[in-house]
Amino acid sequence: MSTFVLVHGAWGGAWIWRRVIGPLRAAGHEVHAVTLTGDGDRAHLRRPDISLQTHIDDVLGLVDAEELRDVVLVGHSYGGMVITGAADVLTARAPSPLRHLVYVDAMVPLPGEGWGSGHPPEIVQARLAAAEAHGNALPPPDPRDFGIEGADREWMLRRQVPHPFGMYRVPLQFDGERWVRVPRTFIDCSRPAYPTIDAMRTRVREQPGWRVVEIATGHCPMVSTPAELTVHLLACA
Repeated sequence: MSTFVLVHGAWGGAWIWRRVIGPLRAAGHEVHAVTLTGDGDRAHLRRPDISLQTHIDDVLGLVDAEELRDVVLVGHSYGGMVITGAADVLTARAPSPLRHLVYVDAMVPLPGEGWGSGHPPEIVQARLAAAEAHGNALPPPDPRDFGIEGADREWMLRRQVPHPFGMYRVPLQFDGERWVRVPRTFIDCSRPAYPTIDAMRTRVREQPGWRVVEIATGHCPMVSTPAELTVHLLACA
């Protein structure tokens, strides 16, 4: 049995994993979905000084409080930054509780890169302007940008909240040599392909050591194709 720790991306919360939590548990695994500080049901905690380290500490706090072992750490979108930072701490422990890293259409930073690294310049400028106009928080996009329509779009529109933005251009320092020793999977969501992840799609195909799988769906497969995503997650257990 493995322990899945699911980390959402910007504008989300633990709620976004609802359709995969049950099937993972039914397969015999322990599952925890994190809500990062300032997001989801913790939106009331949003403040200007929330950092990437705040969110890394959210994940580490769960792992420590629940004494988790055999952890499959899963990050979606921005959550790739968070799981990379958490992995840096967990891999320094002996024994490490970390079993596998899964990047679901997620940021895959190199040491010294930030969330905004690799984003197209026009997106960087648009996000900086939007965050400045909204109190250093990034307002959520229309889920149609992720290929989500109909009732699922309405569901996401009700639940998405502005995401803390102070960490957008802050670099993440981590030990790349320890990180590459962890088994890693990248799940590439290609229809439509979300432009902020384009550079990551190229990166994981050029770096050695990656297992790359593709799902013909949009940026939020836990909403649009949860059964297929679950199959790929179980393959990492």
